[in-house]
Amino acid sequence: MSVVTLKINGVDLAIEEGTTILEASKEAGIRIPTLCHLNGVSDVGACRLCLVEIAGVNKMLPSCVTQVAEGMDITTDSDRLQEYRRMIIEMLFSEGNHVCAVCVANENCELQDLAIEVGMDHSRFPYRFPEREIDISHKQFGIDHNRCILCTRCVRVCDEIEGAHVWDVAYRGVAAKVVTGLNQPWGSVDACTSCGKCVEACPTGSIFRKGSTVAEMTRDRSKLEFIVNARENKQWTR
Repeated sequence: MSVVTLKINGVDLAIEEGTTILEASKEAGIRIPTLCHLNGVSDVGACRLCLVEIAGVNKMLPSCVTQVAEGMDITTDSDRLQEYRRMIIEMLFSEGNHVCAVCVANENCELQDLAIEVGMDHSRFPYRFPEREIDISHKQFGIDHNRCILCTRCVRVCDEIEGAHVWDVAYRGVAAKVVTGLNQPWGSVDACTSCGKCVEACPTGSIFRKGSTVAEMTRDRSKLEFIVNARENKQWTR
């Protein structure tokens, strides 16, 4: 096992080679905000909230997909990074139709929590008010595309853990959205096992259980713990 030495926020660390900056920061007790990251599944660097600054590098890098290297001097919480994170949250709110007051995940939403954390009380960007549909064809669950932030956690959980490959991302640019079964109604996709892992993985109220109303969305933390520990415990294979 090779070990590299580096600094994070001025703290000297020795960490195993191949570790990501996000993982190294966690070991050092330093929190970096994330939305698309979920322990137990692969990282894709989609949300960019985990950007960090590295001395000698002229751009910010996503810590979830950037591996540590010998001699790195990393900053995770500068004024510049805080401004970028707030801007990202503002863009997510302006790009979709996020109305917390009528959302099933109100007060139990990672996007909402991060908005409070970065001090966002308004968005400086014009709201797009896109026309997005709601699919409640599944007998147990529904998806409201208005609340989707394209973190792809549902896609990766369904693919890498459940092995059903129900979810995917379709279209491009502002038209991009997650779809089920090659863009078929969720309820007509035979591959869906109704396991509910996508519901637990969703950081917002986009994927929900039927019967939930405003602020009634709850998470089954035991399922998320399974996601985190299943690979190490060999409870499933990819």
